[in-house]
Amino acid sequence: MTALGLFLALLIGLSLGLLGGGGSILTVPVFVYVLGFDPKAAVAMSLPVVGVTSLVGVAAHWRSGRVRVPMALLFGSAAMAGAFGGAQLARLVSGTTQLVLLGGIILLAAASMLRSPAYARVEARQPRADPLILLVGFGVGVLTGLVGVGGGFVIVPALVLLGRLRMKEAVGTSLLVIVMNTAAGFAAYLGVVEIAWRTLVPFTLFAIAGILVGARLVTRLPATTLRRGFAVLLLGIGLLLLWQNLVVAR
Repeated sequence: MTALGLFLALLIGLSLGLLGGGGSILTVPVFVYVLGFDPKAAVAMSLPVVGVTSLVGVAAHWRSGRVRVPMALLFGSAAMAGAFGGAQLARLVSGTTQLVLLGGIILLAAASMLRSPAYARVEARQPRADPLILLVGFGVGVLTGLVGVGGGFVIVPALVLLGRLRMKEAVGTSLLVIVMNTAAGFAAYLGVVEIAWRTLVPFTLFAIAGILVGARLVTRLPATTLRRGFAVLLLGIGLLLLWQNLVVAR
């Protein structure tokens, strides 16, 4: 594990603490282009990083009463099934295909961060699960197992619009869903992909340190400016992934 890798792990955790999401989507590119792992190993190793750092976030939201467990179990059960299936599907596609899909997802995440989310202004209502939430959960899980993303940029609006949760509850609940679906995806990869534990463990610990620091700084820094700046970074990385795997690789 290089010093640069640990520094980037810290930044990933920091962005999660400051922005509540988005940073974990960079884990796979860091594993591939900085630490030199095969894309399939990178996807598998990203899952525990995303899951464990999200678990730290769950603890903070849990203490504040912002985690709706019944909704998380409903959404998360569908996401877990999708994540396990997505990991199986990953065996049938090339690592290059996985990186192209990830590049597209990163661009979508960047676009969602650049906009002021309309769903954040939805008034509080009595929580009620729309059956469509199961379909969305399954789809998010497939993406998790296939390309290693937590899917928070999809889960949060789904919990607000379909689960009728308040924004802060949706953020806390989404982290528990992410813990569940990344655990299922990682379980499907065990024994299939070789895991470099000597790299994975310190990387995860530094990401946890970053999320703890970010959680302390979040009230002192302008959230809108941070979100838009990070979105620009995501745009650059998403375009680079597509260029590298659709143009250069050919």
